[in-house]
Amino acid sequence: MRVIAGSARGHRLQSVPGNSTRPITDRAKEALFSILGNWIEGRNMLDLFGGTGAVGIEALSRGAAHVQFIDRSRAAVRTMLLNLAHCKLDAWATVARRDSFEFIDKFEGEPFDLVYIAPPQYQELWKEALLAVDAKPALLVEESVVIVQLHPREETPIALEALVEFDRRRYGSVQLIFYEVAAEVE
Repeated sequence: MRVIAGSARGHRLQSVPGNSTRPITDRAKEALFSILGNWIEGRNMLDLFGGTGAVGIEALSRGAAHVQFIDRSRAAVRTMLLNLAHCKLDAWATVARRDSFEFIDKFEGEPFDLVYIAPPQYQELWKEALLAVDAKPALLVEESVVIVQLHPREETPIALEALVEFDRRRYGSVQLIFYEVAAEVE
């Protein structure tokens, strides 16, 4: 696992010990940031279930202004901090060891341009997290993008109020679903 482009290009990232995380493949990460393009520059991002921090670190490397990482695992938080320091991106990141749902529920502060949701597989946590983000308009700005990473077999229909799907891509065992704020909600 490595940083693909930007200021930290080529830096290898540590994995979280054990099998509690599911890092995004380099292929899927490269495609994701190809889709986002220069839009990511200067944006604030929330990386829920941060794991290794690979997606948020890639965003910072490509010019994101700030990334808030959330993970309740002590090992994941330790790994994210090591990876951020190794890439010299820790000045633009905040890492919190917290439950993602508690963070959303109690959120106060500046909203995010990008919210990335990649929870552990096969527990329907992606759906619970997406519903929580959908129900918390203070997290988002008018042009926010919310991206869910899941295994294609996990996907089930979901009814949202504030968010609407605008794209989806599959890269092997990685499904990325893109949402934006619905026009009626703005």
